[in-house]
Amino acid sequence: MRPDPRSRPFVPRRTSRRILPAPAPRRLYATVDHGEPVAVAAADLNGPDAAQAFLRLNQPALELLDVRAMVEAGRRGVDVRLLPGGRVGAVPLRRPTTGHVYAGLVVRPRFDWAGMGRVLDQTGWQAAPDLLALPLVPGSGREVPPWVIAGPAIARLRDLLGHLARGHEMAEAVLPRVRGHVRWPQYAAHQLPRGAWQQFPCRFPELAADAQVRAEVRWALERLHRLLAAVSVGDRLSAQLATEALTLLTGLTDVVPRRPSPASKSLGLADPVVRAGRQALGWVADDRGLGGAAEADGLAWATNLDGLWERFVEGQARAWAATVGGAVATARERTAQIPVRWRSRTAASLGHLAPDVVVRVGRRVVIFDAKYKAHLAGLDADGWRALTVDAQAAHRADVHQALAYAALFDAECVTAALTYPLRAVTWRHLAGSDRAVVMGDVGSGGRAVRLALLGLPFGWEAANRTSWLGWDALLAP
Repeated sequence: MRPDPRSRPFVPRRTSRRILPAPAPRRLYATVDHGEPVAVAAADLNGPDAAQAFLRLNQPALELLDVRAMVEAGRRGVDVRLLPGGRVGAVPLRRPTTGHVYAGLVVRPRFDWAGMGRVLDQTGWQAAPDLLALPLVPGSGREVPPWVIAGPAIARLRDLLGHLARGHEMAEAVLPRVRGHVRWPQYAAHQLPRGAWQQFPCRFPELAADAQVRAEVRWALERLHRLLAAVSVGDRLSAQLATEALTLLTGLTDVVPRRPSPASKSLGLADPVVRAGRQALGWVADDRGLGGAAEADGLAWATNLDGLWERFVEGQARAWAATVGGAVATARERTAQIPVRWRSRTAASLGHLAPDVVVRVGRRVVIFDAKYKAHLAGLDADGWRALTVDAQAAHRADVHQALAYAALFDAECVTAALTYPLRAVTWRHLAGSDRAVVMGDVGSGGRAVRLALLGLPFGWEAANRTSWLGWDALLAP
């Protein structure tokens, strides 16, 4: 007779527990635009030809961020240094041995995030960040403020709501006059017994905005509001954007929030406003890292600070021109373009010259050439001889370009103003000693041609009111 297996004593099996190694920490390299190069950790470049493999895998992403990779021979082998240029943003880095994303690179604005945020806000988020078709950037979610993406997204969604195509939808209401089709059974059951003979339940077509798009916009705005409200304490711009999102939501209470679907995000892309709004919906619906303290990883993005600075200078020049009755033309609007008429097309290069901003006041012309560089601050602090050879050459090229613009205009007096960014404290110091505008005369036959070095506080909140203090010297005889 076999023993009952259920009566055997239970003996636990011995199992081997394999301890998995902890995942390797993911690095986040950080620097500032036009700043010092960042050295890639030597541990990331172990192995033969690791430096070349690193460059091959990461060169496309680095170029999108205007970062130049330099390979140098060091004491322990080959070193790789990443030199930032004129863009800010974040990109992922791939490990040379596996090709997997293992680190991130963030380039901050040298005028800090708050200054960049104020400039974006003052320019209406026109120079919005470009989202890159790259993987998430490890660690950048807590480094990059959420308004970098939320700001332009809210601006685009606001424009989309104001631009929605209106079509006919069937509506129902009790009206004092007949409109459309009268629902007679309901009229007999409800209106007649109460003596409301002149109240007609009607069903009629009515113009209404696209309900589906408005439902998707509400979903996106609610998510953006939650994100911004969570970090709004101590962050004025995030609090301001959270309030704006809440204001837009008050006009969407008649629709139920709906997550944008992949199919709906591709509709109506012929219209630029609709296309921009659909893209913003995609940012919110598809990403997993808008930034902020809630998420460690963030989206890959880049912003050209030269373009952002040009927009800011244009806004300040327009504000000043309004005070002196000046007419404004800009390169962005193609109203300041001067064609170059080449005698031979075979050797032609530039088709036109385009100063950033031109202000004409009577027979006087002021040309603003926006330069996102630190030349003016360097000249004031240390003088010309203290500038590096590269900085001197770049400044000399800026001067030659400005004077070339000045030769284009037939006026009694032409002033070419190289406009550089300054920190608010530096601008206050220069303005207090009448050095925020530095003028120089250039002989040009029978007319006056002048060169001006002009400083503007980057993102200073009071810039709209006082940045042109001393600008009247640009028009003085």
